[in-house]
Amino acid sequence: MSSLKHAVSWFEIPATDINRAQTFYETIFKVELAFMDLGENHKMAVFPSLMDTISGAIAYHPAWYIPSNSHGPLIYLNANPDLQEVQNRIEAAGGSVTMPKKQISPDHGYMAVFIDSEGNRVALHSQN
Repeated sequence: MSSLKHAVSWFEIPATDINRAQTFYETIFKVELAFMDLGENHKMAVFPSLMDTISGAIAYHPAWYIPSNSHGPLIYLNANPDLQEVQNRIEAAGGSVTMPKKQISPDHGYMAVFIDSEGNRVALHSQN
């Protein structure tokens, strides 16, 4: 039996407006996402990552990706060292915080949940 290095290997966050979503995530995380036009009305904005780490993308295709603020997987994005800094930028960027920063436990750090610019429910995690 093989062991998994990471439980998550890739994620895709649905968008109805890829440019708006890219701007939202670039603003709250202060990073630059790499835009990809995959043809046939399929576009992605990929989060930066180092080799052999988990990454993902904002994904647009009207038939495949449908944003949801209450259904589907809940993705926890890394907001270390302190998710409060990311949370503080969410509303100004066009999102809303639905569960402000709260401690999970002393060993497991903190979490928060927000609705992004596209209407997706997404979570943040940090150790502080």
